[in-house]
Amino acid sequence: MTDFEINIAIAEYCGWQRHPMDQWIVTDPKYPHSVQPLNTIPNYCADLNAMHEAESTLRRNGPEFSRMLLELVSEAAGPGVLYAYGSFSHVHAPARLRAEAFLRTLGKLEEVQG
Repeated sequence: MTDFEINIAIAEYCGWQRHPMDQWIVTDPKYPHSVQPLNTIPNYCADLNAMHEAESTLRRNGPEFSRMLLELVSEAAGPGVLYAYGSFSHVHAPARLRAEAFLRTLGKLEEVQG
């Protein structure tokens, strides 16, 4: 998935809705009646604040998200490296890895190409 596709998938989970013309997205959580251009959705792959807001919607899936993020951080570090939960690398994971872990936790991302 591209960053843009990941951003759309997370936005939809967080309450953004597609406009029937598929060129726009309606923001449900904050402005239920405003129609915004598609490129105004948060950039979850590059913005840690946006990812933090998205992560707060997981609630019950929080532990699974943490496990998935830890797995991705270890994977990114290379073969044979396994970080402990709460390690510096886990806590300070970049937004892109957090976005991948978010969608994998929800079962919406099987394989990432990037």
